[in-house]
Amino acid sequence: MTVLNVLLEVINLAPVGASLGAALAAIGAAFGIGRIGGNAMEAIARQPEAAGDIRSNMIISAALIEGVALFAVVTCFLAL
Repeated sequence: MTVLNVLLEVINLAPVGASLGAALAAIGAAFGIGRIGGNAMEAIARQPEAAGDIRSNMIISAALIEGVALFAVVTCFLAL
């Protein structure tokens, strides 16, 4: 056995990788939802009469991003 194989058997990196993957998924989702909210508020400020349509599209987009982030986090934890 090589030294690298011995080190990989001693140090289990799966929990570290799963934790980093879950953290990146949560950070990415938070960033995406934040951008959606900010841009939606800017759009509503420019066209107040379209507030209902913008708000509903914002909620649908945020829900889709949240769903993808949830799948990513669950997949990371299943990798353990």
